[in-house]
Amino acid sequence: KSYGCAVETDSFSADTPAGRLPMKNILVKIPGAKPGIILVGTHYDTKRLPDFVGADDGGSSTAVMLEAARQLCKAPGKYAVWIAFFDAEEAVNKEWKDPDNRYGSRQMAAQLAASDDLPKVKAFLLVDLVGGKNIIFARNAESTKWLVDLVWKTAGNLGYGSIFVKEQLGASDDHLSFTARNVPSVDIIDLNHTAVYWHTPQDTIDKISPKSLAIVGHVVLESVKQLQQK
Repeated sequence: KSYGCAVETDSFSADTPAGRLPMKNILVKIPGAKPGIILVGTHYDTKRLPDFVGADDGGSSTAVMLEAARQLCKAPGKYAVWIAFFDAEEAVNKEWKDPDNRYGSRQMAAQLAASDDLPKVKAFLLVDLVGGKNIIFARNAESTKWLVDLVWKTAGNLGYGSIFVKEQLGASDDHLSFTARNVPSVDIIDLNHTAVYWHTPQDTIDKISPKSLAIVGHVVLESVKQLQQK
């Protein structure tokens, strides 16, 4: 709100293996001149583990989205940009097993479908686990190919071709709540290279690289710019 953005919150509850739990999604809305929405987002919750901080998962991606909001709120474009902060991406149980995950993104996707806003979403850019040192992002096999191509080409043009690599890996994440509803989506995540501390008490602030956050933010903002021109 301090950046001049309109902010909406959706408080809801969901049935989990630990019972019915309260949750809250946050959605920032930056208006555009023409119909159409570019959605970017992250989960901001942390894993329900003893002594777990979650500096990378999902502190790093939340930080990137907060800075993206600071940049984008003051410069509306052709299309609206919505910035989503999802609650409860993490499974309540230790293991990721459907449907015990993605509570917040499933809730938001369903709400946008009910309000007829979902068809207006032209692309969804998700970031997760982006703060590690010496990050490497493989192309997510469960993302939309043309959107992966756009983001990875943008990264290459910015000089980050050694970070956004041609390797392809699968990763289940909040974008699946939107691909399931035919929204073109891409997941920028480094789960397989640097995050050896994933879901452990060692996921602390000393693991975070400001340079990594800057690179991801740069790629996200430039990709939004590219989408604004499409």
